Amino acid sequence: MSGLLSPTEHVRPFADWLLARDLPGLGDERRRDAVGFVARRVDGLPAPMALGVGAIAMVVRVLLAAPGGRAVVGFVAARPLPLVGEYVRLVRSLGYAYVWDAWPDTRSDGSLPA
Repeated sequence: MSGLLSPTEHVRPFADWLLARDLPGLGDERRRDAVGFVARRVDGLPAPMALGVGAIAMVVRVLLAAPGGRAVVGFVAARPLPLVGEYVRLVRSLGYAYVWDAWPDTRSDGSLPA
């Protein structure tokens, strides 16, 4: 999907925030690579699914930008809520899959062995 219908630009800020939160040892460059992978995969979703993901992503993006919104998103991300929980699981699973596929020796905090 491209243009205004693409959820990619709304997913990027959340994917970056989530991976930075979940994997604090993941370097900026590696996190950017993982976020790019998440965005590419989400952009390749079938249109009906992309619309749903895009709608949720827009709400989450607004929350991230709002005062106190990061705490709300963190609370929601930690719970298996319908729809939003699936969005979190989608982004998290794509990001984790990329990290451990690209850098198999990555530690649980996202850092690489010395």
